[in-house]
Amino acid sequence: MQDVNPVVVVYCASSPEIDKSYFEDAEKLGVLLAENNVTCITGAGKQGLMGLLNDTVMSHGGKVKGIIPGFMVDAGWCHDSLTETVITKTIHERKELMAQLSDAAIALPGGIGTLEELSEIITWKQLGLFKNPVILLNTNNYYEPLLTFFESMIEQKFMDQSYAKLLQVASSPEEVIYILRNKTD
Repeated sequence: MQDVNPVVVVYCASSPEIDKSYFEDAEKLGVLLAENNVTCITGAGKQGLMGLLNDTVMSHGGKVKGIIPGFMVDAGWCHDSLTETVITKTIHERKELMAQLSDAAIALPGGIGTLEELSEIITWKQLGLFKNPVILLNTNNYYEPLLTFFESMIEQKFMDQSYAKLLQVASSPEEVIYILRNKTD
């Protein structure tokens, strides 16, 4: 990682109902981010992968900046002990601020919210609005159907072949850190 104190945004599931292997990788990533002095930005949630990632980074001496819209705070979804919490007016403001403050974006497995955030950051990268690496942590080959769909988009000329390089795929938390250390965009 070339930055003195790199900052990454991590998109991930808030569902507590998912297989424990996803939690294991989120926890490993949290430890590695803290050990590598990488500040983690999340959506400030207290459940699921996001809650575990937040707790793990902080319990290992790392920093977590949570960015969350007010309506989610009002709904009781906000983690109450992050290093810093920023409350935005809208979800759109939240996503823009997360991207602006980040040296890279990482997507762990997640639901439709994670998919939406991932799609948006890839689009922003395609348009030159986000110039940093986008990394998928492909635990249990979770993202294989999406990657196959992207290949189909390219084959059918909905996307240019060069767009295949908009993101990098990691099969383990350790590989995520390797990509961050050797980032080339």
